[in-house]
Amino acid sequence: MTVSDQGSPVPGHASVTATEELIHHHTELPDTRLSRWLDGVLTAIGKVASWCWVVVTGVIIWAVVSRYVFGQGSVLLEELQWHIAGAGWLLGLAYTLVSDDHVRVDVLHERLSLKAQGWIELIGILLLLLPFLVISIYEMVPYALSSYQVGETSPAPAGLDQRWILKAIVAISFLLIALAAVSRLFKVTALLFGFPRPIPCQPTQKNKGDTA
Repeated sequence: MTVSDQGSPVPGHASVTATEELIHHHTELPDTRLSRWLDGVLTAIGKVASWCWVVVTGVIIWAVVSRYVFGQGSVLLEELQWHIAGAGWLLGLAYTLVSDDHVRVDVLHERLSLKAQGWIELIGILLLLLPFLVISIYEMVPYALSSYQVGETSPAPAGLDQRWILKAIVAISFLLIALAAVSRLFKVTALLFGFPRPIPCQPTQKNKGDTA
């Protein structure tokens, strides 16, 4: 139980905080020069991709007004909505791995030491995540190329053409996740084996004041 700003207890606040910490638990891994550079690029891509949701909202409003105000339905607008939403979601996946904000609900992992968590990360990345991503990229690149070569279009009348673009984004998203996985792998090896050389953590202003 915690106390509010006014001094009164806030029932259930402690349990909510504990639950949030369990779901959003972060394994504190050291940065390396390459991982920091990759994280910066992937974070920038994720932030740009987040604007897709603003565009989707605008397209939805446009489609609704066109249909119910002007009586002009549009298959193109309806398909454009899920194309843009799919692109935004796919391109933002790597950012969730970089920021470690994908959902973790693992009561065992959360209670292990940092090095034990690092070993789990290492095994998971090398034996599970990277092989899956390599297979996915291997399958998705020809899938997108085939769509481009045949000039695939929407099966719906007046739908979108250039269907290969969305399929190419699927392949690109897996490639970005692979880069995020490599970045995280460097952090794990820096923690466990000391290479690549970890970047020393810069003390915050608060910590500087504490040590003064």
